[in-house]
Amino acid sequence: MTSRRSNEPARGRYISVDTDQADRIFSSFEIKVAKALLNKDDGNIEALTLLGAALTKAGRHEEALEIDLRTTTLLRSEPTAFYNLACSYSMLDRIDESIAALTKALDLGYREFNHMLKDADLKNARRDPRFRDLLRRKWGKRQP
Repeated sequence: MTSRRSNEPARGRYISVDTDQADRIFSSFEIKVAKALLNKDDGNIEALTLLGAALTKAGRHEEALEIDLRTTTLLRSEPTAFYNLACSYSMLDRIDESIAALTKALDLGYREFNHMLKDADLKNARRDPRFRDLLRRKWGKRQP
């Protein structure tokens, strides 16, 4: 029996993959796993985080917002939880709430400023002048 290296194609054949469909399938899988974990323990932070991210990736922003609100209730002093909440609000074009959640995230110590400037989920919030004002107050002279 001959062996071939794992990175070599099998007899020159390649499998065509629709990456959008693969992403949808994987998001669906993540959602099901997270929900199953939450059925056993509704306070499972890792499952809530996974579920929120998977729902966002699947474009189910209203549901993701509900999960982010649950997460911030459990993690009242976790900056990333409030950052994720700001992203959910921004995706739903609820800019006032997004800026408020972002303010809370920064007050709690969130400091991934470069990520905030590039994160597609914050696109709507970044259009608001309060976003730059908030960064200026928190980031100061280090702001690009």
